[in-house]
Amino acid sequence: MPALARSDDRVFVEVVQNVNDVIQNPVFLLAFTGAPLLTAVSAWQLRGTPRPRRWVYAALLAHGLAFLVTVALNIPLNDRLAEAGTPATAAGASAVREEFEDPWVAWNVVRTVLSACALGLLARALVLYGRAGRPAGSGRQTSAYLASAAGSSARR
Repeated sequence: MPALARSDDRVFVEVVQNVNDVIQNPVFLLAFTGAPLLTAVSAWQLRGTPRPRRWVYAALLAHGLAFLVTVALNIPLNDRLAEAGTPATAAGASAVREEFEDPWVAWNVVRTVLSACALGLLARALVLYGRAGRPAGSGRQTSAYLASAAGSSARR
């Protein structure tokens, strides 16, 4: 969006309309819904581990809020931009852009912050999960493979 902000109004409207058309595909849908779905699966799998689970639930909430912002705010703005069609005049393009750009960018920043928070919360959950798996007093966690190979003469 910062690069598009430098464009004239007609170019801005046309490019954003094209992006909105192209982005609607199965790959994007998988990426868009995959993060919250996989976070929900993680929350379900961690239901017996209270500390990491809380962090995953918080990440799930952040993903859910980002999804809600997208569906309730950004997509309707995209739809209104598409309904505007290709503005015939510079004044028309300016009016369409004026209605779209600032609110869309603001809500996109909210989505980005929520997604970044979700990532940070999941990273914290992963750290706590890793610590929970260590034997008491152990500084390092050993994989099952390395534990079974401890008596082996094979080099690591």
